[in-house]
Amino acid sequence: MTAEIDFRQLVEGAGDAIIVSDAAGVIVLWNAAATRIFGFTADEALGQTLDLITPERFRARHWEGYRVTMETGVTKYGTTLLRVPALHRDGRSLSIAFSVSLLCDAAGKVAQIVAMVRDETERWQEERALKTKLKALEAREGAGS
Repeated sequence: MTAEIDFRQLVEGAGDAIIVSDAAGVIVLWNAAATRIFGFTADEALGQTLDLITPERFRARHWEGYRVTMETGVTKYGTTLLRVPALHRDGRSLSIAFSVSLLCDAAGKVAQIVAMVRDETERWQEERALKTKLKALEAREGAGS
């Protein structure tokens, strides 16, 4: 049995952000979860570069990796999560985790990069708070010895 899959519904209904950018890093697809996570509507994001959500201090490194991936068609983030800071529309910092998929043209050259993004800000903050508590407990233990 062959089932028809409506990929537009699949992308729009996904709980994770799905962002597609072209060879120049211009956003060409921005789903509802991307709006929820980053705060920008599709109308605001489409046609912008990924600088929209990339903190300025990480842009040079981001674009170097992006260029290499576009040229070589190789990425280690297809199966490995990359955890990085990102920007929300209101200026606050987010902690995101994402993997990528490469979309190739008819000649087999990478034409677009798909990022599947999850907001891990709350988890990251909880983990940081736990580490702080653990250090404080360890310091107290060490002081009592």
